[in-house]
Amino acid sequence: MSIKKKLGMGIATAVLGVGLIGGGTFAYFSDAVTTNNTFAAGTLDLSVDPTAIIEVDNIKPGDTMLRTFELVNNGSLDIASVLLDTSYSVTDAKGDNGNADLGHHIMVNFLENDGHPEHWFDDDSYTVVASKTLAELTAMTPDDLAVELEDYLWWDYEEDGIPVGETDNMRVQFEFVDEGDQNIFQGDSLELEWKFTAKQTDGEER
Repeated sequence: MSIKKKLGMGIATAVLGVGLIGGGTFAYFSDAVTTNNTFAAGTLDLSVDPTAIIEVDNIKPGDTMLRTFELVNNGSLDIASVLLDTSYSVTDAKGDNGNADLGHHIMVNFLENDGHPEHWFDDDSYTVVASKTLAELTAMTPDDLAVELEDYLWWDYEEDGIPVGETDNMRVQFEFVDEGDQNIFQGDSLELEWKFTAKQTDGEER
């Protein structure tokens, strides 16, 4: 057999061998194992207790109202921070308010976070909102409030957050500011909505 013919057969054998491998047939021992893998997303579950922070009637100019409530992390992920969004609607009982807005006369003297009661050593308290009318708060986005809070504090409040299964104690004081003749507001009512939005912590190597 000539060298030329031998080379030709060698090439054919090589091609046949590749074909067998591609077809999944092996001429030697082998073993295989299959892995079953999962990705399960965690949950952010923030609740407020009580759900109605304040319900009060027959208020008059000069009244102050102190209330406490809790922000509770019922989820499976730590909460890095909570954003606050404010909206309200006013019912003008006599229809004589004109351009006057009761929301300009209800002041949030302070909204404070007193930390986690689960930790006896955690006595850090900081003011989230100070001396803002409801009208002023509605004009501020949650991010505006967050930036203002960061400027107010000397540490990064987002590092505190609410760990899984824990609670932040909150205190808030409202005031119906006495600004002289406010007879037009007699009988009026204001419905306040505070929306609390939880933000996750930063992603990490897992």
